[in-house]
Amino acid sequence: MGENIAALIGALPLVGEGVWITIQLTIGGALLALLIAIGLGLLARFENIVLRGIARAVIEFFRGTSLVVQLFWFFFVMPQIGVELPAMFVGILALGLNYGAYGAEVVRGSINSVPSGQWEATTALSMGSAQRMWRVIFPQAWALMIPSLTNLLIQLLKGTAIVSFITLADLTYATDKLRNSTDTFFAYGVSLIIYFVIAYALTLIMNALEVHAKHKLGRGESLREALSFRAPRSAGGKAGVS
Repeated sequence: MGENIAALIGALPLVGEGVWITIQLTIGGALLALLIAIGLGLLARFENIVLRGIARAVIEFFRGTSLVVQLFWFFFVMPQIGVELPAMFVGILALGLNYGAYGAEVVRGSINSVPSGQWEATTALSMGSAQRMWRVIFPQAWALMIPSLTNLLIQLLKGTAIVSFITLADLTYATDKLRNSTDTFFAYGVSLIIYFVIAYALTLIMNALEVHAKHKLGRGESLREALSFRAPRSAGGKAGVS
């Protein structure tokens, strides 16, 4: 064990660089995926059959093809037609398109789950379609979609483990190098712990976003109240009985 610890200390710069690349891919891919998910999710609800058809085609294409093949296509095929992209850009692009396609279905389903009474109320108030969506419907759908988006975010983090195929030295690549100077159990044990810590931190951030989104709708405590050391409120708004 002492030799493994010494090898790990010596490999810390490489592991740290790998963690940083994994985090950049996760954040960049997640932001792009969110933009694509909202755009395609809204477009898939349009009455115009052409726009709706384009959205459905893009969603089904990127959901129905392998992330690895998409990654290889952007990195190895596009240079053959004169388009050469940096490896980090390709990683973020492939992750964003693939998980954005899955997220689009989450966005569309969450918007459809907003109670019909809310839609009828916006009609009674003579709201325009854009005003109705962004001021009434989407805030409620946002609170509904966060748990599913959290799952996709964790999946995206784990999806970054394949980027070493396109020359990026991410955490999985650093783990494989660490394995050369330690035993396999120790190297991949360290990798498991680091992935878990990153995933748990992302889950806590998304949970905080969910609490904030629900509080803005008048459902539940504020983030400050949720983080305070006191008994949680019951559904009726009163402090729970211990």
